[in-house]
Amino acid sequence: QLQLVESGGGLVQPGGSLRLSCAAPGLTLDNYDIGWFRQAPGKEREGVSCITSNNGGRYYADSVKGRFTISRDNAKSTSLQMNNLKPEDTAVYYCAALIRPLYYPNNYYSLAPQEYDYWGQGTQVTVSS
Repeated sequence: QLQLVESGGGLVQPGGSLRLSCAAPGLTLDNYDIGWFRQAPGKEREGVSCITSNNGGRYYADSVKGRFTISRDNAKSTSLQMNNLKPEDTAVYYCAALIRPLYYPNNYYSLAPQEYDYWGQGTQVTVSS
């Protein structure tokens, strides 16, 4: 069972930056597609960004393009750098891991929560002055 642990959330002013990390203690994440999701109060969970395991492709929701960057720091950790944060970015952020099926086309990626197999507990990000 893969257990994911997020860290790095907090309170930041609009325009500020935060870096979220996702790790699986004792295990490697190289073989998984990793996604970042967020859920604001009263809203559905939405995909923010993902990085694929087959070719390292990086994908972003339109709402965060140009502001967020996903990366694999090493075999055991993935991060989400968030710049120019806005109040509407306030949410609980989750990382999740997907065991990529063999039938996925090479350029396929997913920001759909239901396709992910393992989840972290979430970390709160609050953007407020």
